[in-house]
Amino acid sequence: MVCEPISLPPPFTLVRLRESRDAFAHAVEIAQESGAGTLTYVGRFDLAEFAVVLEPGEPLRSARRAFYGAMVALTDALRAHAPPNKEVAIDWPDAIRVDGGLVGGGRLGWPSSAKEDETPRWLVFGAMIRTIAMTDREAGVRPLVSALDQEGFGEAGAVQITESFARHLMLAIDAWQVDGFDAVAREFLLRLARERQTSRGIADNGDLLVRRIGISERERRDFKKALRVPSWLDPKLGGPHL
Repeated sequence: MVCEPISLPPPFTLVRLRESRDAFAHAVEIAQESGAGTLTYVGRFDLAEFAVVLEPGEPLRSARRAFYGAMVALTDALRAHAPPNKEVAIDWPDAIRVDGGLVGGGRLGWPSSAKEDETPRWLVFGAMIRTIAMTDREAGVRPLVSALDQEGFGEAGAVQITESFARHLMLAIDAWQVDGFDAVAREFLLRLARERQTSRGIADNGDLLVRRIGISERERRDFKKALRVPSWLDPKLGGPHL
C-alpha cells in the first residue's frame, strides 16, 4: 500500500502510525522525548486522526488554554475545505459540528504528575474528524451526526485536513504570541454554537464564563473537568459518536 505524502510546515515532524494505532495515546507516550511539533498521524480510511505535541511556557493552570488555539486551527482547517455557507461550529469545549451534525472534535493531554502552578513538560492536542460515513444510512436520517463526505467536502480527506490544521495552528500560535491570548479567545468564541441572549468569555484558567441577558449571576463552566472525558468520543467505536 502506497502512503499518500503529507506536507507539513516547519517545525512539524511527522510520525506515521499503522491504522490500528491511537495517534493521541502514542503522542502522549513519546511527548517528553520527541518534543514540540511532533505530529502523530494514523492513516485511516474514514477518519482524519492526528495529535501534536506542544511545549507551553506558562503554568498548567493557564497553559491548557492552548486547547482553544488548536480548536480554532481545527475549525479553520475544515472551513478551508467546506462548501460555501456551510456552518462549522464548536460545542464547548471540544466537539465540532458541521451544519449541526457531529463530525468529531479535539482532546487534550498533559503529564499526570504536573502541578497546576508549574509549567508542564508537554501538552498533547489530539483530533479526530469523520471524513467518510461508514454506515449505510442516507444523509439526513440521523441529523445529529455527520461526515465530511455527506457535507459536500469533496476530496478533502485525512491528509488534506491534517496539512491544513498544521498551517492554521501556526497562525493561531503566532496570533497568541503577537496579540496575547485574548486574540485566540475571540476567535474561539466566534466559533461556538450560538446561544441566544448570552455573552461569553474565557477566564484565565480556561473556564467558560456565560452571562445571560436579564440575569445578573454569571455561570462558570469548569474547563479542566470538561477536558477529562471528550464529549464527542465513543471509546467502544474508537471514533466520534454515531
